[in-house]
Amino acid sequence: MELKVLGCSGGVGGRLRTTTLLMDDDILIDAGTGLGDLNLQAMASIRHIFLTHSHLDHITSIPFLVDTMFGITHEPVIIHGMEETITALKKHIFNNVIWPDFSRLPDIEKPVMQYQVMHPGETVEINQRRITMIPVNHIVPGVGYRVETETGSFAFSGDTTTNDSFWQALNQHDGLDLLIVESAFPNRDESLCRLSGHYCASLLGPDLAKLKHQPAVYISHNKPGAEGQIFAECQSAITTHTIHPLSAGHTFTV
Repeated sequence: MELKVLGCSGGVGGRLRTTTLLMDDDILIDAGTGLGDLNLQAMASIRHIFLTHSHLDHITSIPFLVDTMFGITHEPVIIHGMEETITALKKHIFNNVIWPDFSRLPDIEKPVMQYQVMHPGETVEINQRRITMIPVNHIVPGVGYRVETETGSFAFSGDTTTNDSFWQALNQHDGLDLLIVESAFPNRDESLCRLSGHYCASLLGPDLAKLKHQPAVYISHNKPGAEGQIFAECQSAITTHTIHPLSAGHTFTV
């Protein structure tokens, strides 16, 4: 499986794009502004979107994707997410006020978009890729994902702060090859991280030490302009794993 990072920033500006991970050519984890860099052919190949939570930087391109694909593709894009996340999309985005309800267009029998509620701990298998939802600790209900293929596995934390559930779930498996984990703010904003449900280096270091595996670890979701400081602080705080900065355009084979 190929994993391509289309976006991994905590904001926008210049070449920065918000969280969007493309698995092969047909599955997204989150659909931030990075999705907009795909051409029409690539967009038309997307069949599934797995959402970590309902915040705008992780869902913002879904309305534009389904609108663009309307009349182009004859298969629905399936939106996977917790019930709370799906409810937020229905109530606040696809409500015929902010955006048309594409789960009923062009008609309810063959819509361009379908919802599929997923529960923490549940696994969905799509063409030999097993995608498991893991609860995390964010200011709104949030999850991460672990994806396993025949040749390896990777995990994505989504947006989270100090927790045990994510690390315990990963430790239940025999191995992990790649981990993408957030660290949103510099250490000076630790109180903000606790309030908003994000990591900074001082919180991530002790949590990453809970992981018994030694995957390649990449740090994502940095506040724009603070990327260098955040990574330097992570290097000092994380003594149990080797870490790397993440940027849009990174491609991994799992």
